[in-house]
Amino acid sequence: MTKKILVLCTGNSCRSQIAEGYLRYFAGKKADVYSSGVETHGVNPKAIVTMQEDGIDISNHTSNNIDEYRNIDFDFVITVCDNAKERCPFFPTKAKKFHQNFPDPAKSIGTDEEISEEFRKVRQLIKEYCKQFVADNL
Repeated sequence: MTKKILVLCTGNSCRSQIAEGYLRYFAGKKADVYSSGVETHGVNPKAIVTMQEDGIDISNHTSNNIDEYRNIDFDFVITVCDNAKERCPFFPTKAKKFHQNFPDPAKSIGTDEEISEEFRKVRQLIKEYCKQFVADNL
């Protein structure tokens, strides 16, 4: 049976979008992957570019609010930032909850290259986490 995974972040623009991309990639047909935020900020263009560099297209992802998924019975909920974990609304679910706080690359400052490098660093952390998550849970 296909598992349902929800990745939750504050604005559903960077970290949760990157995680959704990698979870879909590593899980293949074993899981339906969704991502959402406690707010919606739109998909960050730098997240799209950073994922394209690793061969994963998230350009048609949308930024979704957690309320849109209230009726889905998730197997796993992964929060990828402390703010989302603290603000995560309760919804009745048997989902196993996981939490991993990743740095927010959208908050990085510096030259374009320094910011891009921060996005790549966070992308790598999320990629390794997602690969391990799929190996351990699916």
